[in-house]
Amino acid sequence: MKIAIAGDHAGFALKKTISEDLKKNGHDVLDLGAFDESPSDYPDFARAIGKAVASGATERGILICGSGIGASVAANKVRGIRAGVAHDIYSAHQGVEHDNMNVLCLGSRVIGPAPAIEIARSFVTARFTNEERHVKRLKKVMEMEERQG
Repeated sequence: MKIAIAGDHAGFALKKTISEDLKKNGHDVLDLGAFDESPSDYPDFARAIGKAVASGATERGILICGSGIGASVAANKVRGIRAGVAHDIYSAHQGVEHDNMNVLCLGSRVIGPAPAIEIARSFVTARFTNEERHVKRLKKVMEMEERQG
C-alpha cells in the first residue's frame, strides 16, 4: 500500500519509527515532513497529507502531532478526508472497517513507539467492510461534507 506520513516537530521521531516499520513490511511510504525537530505547524502537514490522500496519490495517511487532536481537526477540513485519532488497535482497524477512515492521527506525547507501530499496522491492513449499514452512514457523512453541514 502507498501511505503518506507526516508530522510536526512533536511527531518527528515517532514518524520516523513508524515509517521505517511500514517500509520493512513492504509498504511504499511517502514522507511529507517534518524533516527535523525544528518548530513547525501541524496544519501544514495535515494539508499535505489531505492532498496526497484525497487526490489518490496515496491510499492512506498517517499524521502525527503532540496529541493527535490538532492534526485530526485540521486534516478533516480537507474534502474527502476521514481522519481519526486512534491510540488503540481496535479503534485503528474499526475506523477503517466501519467508517472508511483514510487518515490515522497519533499523538507522540500520548503513545509510545511500540504501541504506535502496532496501531499503524492495524490501520494499514484494515479494509472497509462495505456492509450496507456502514455504506449508508458513510453516504450521510459525505452528504454533510458536500453541503458543508
